[in-house]
Amino acid sequence: MPTQVAASNDRQQLLLTALRQADRELSGQDLHALLRQGSQPMGLATVYRHLRQLQQRGWIRCRHLPSGEALFAPTERDEHHLTCVDCGATVVLNNCPMHDVHLDGGQSAGFQLLFHTLEFFGLCGSCQQRQAS
Repeated sequence: MPTQVAASNDRQQLLLTALRQADRELSGQDLHALLRQGSQPMGLATVYRHLRQLQQRGWIRCRHLPSGEALFAPTERDEHHLTCVDCGATVVLNNCPMHDVHLDGGQSAGFQLLFHTLEFFGLCGSCQQRQAS
């Protein structure tokens, strides 16, 4: 059993390192493809299982695109986005408008806060023009 725990931690560390080194958010499929090229490949289901465990520990965050695709990034990369619901174009916000917001103690009672996400959805300029014509 201790060997399985060590292997699990090694796999999670591999995923976390790949996410930290990436210049963008990555999907589970992106991570799977990256790891297939390395010395310690893992199956797609294993990638997703470990991503979930990393998220439960508060080390990574997940955001869902309108297409349903899930993208992952380390929580220390505090990014928030504007996303077009038509074409999926995404713009990273320059700062987090939530940093100065504090939850009322009663609202967060019993929760260990790990991270937050903030998403704005709308139509980009190109999709607005296309729909207007």
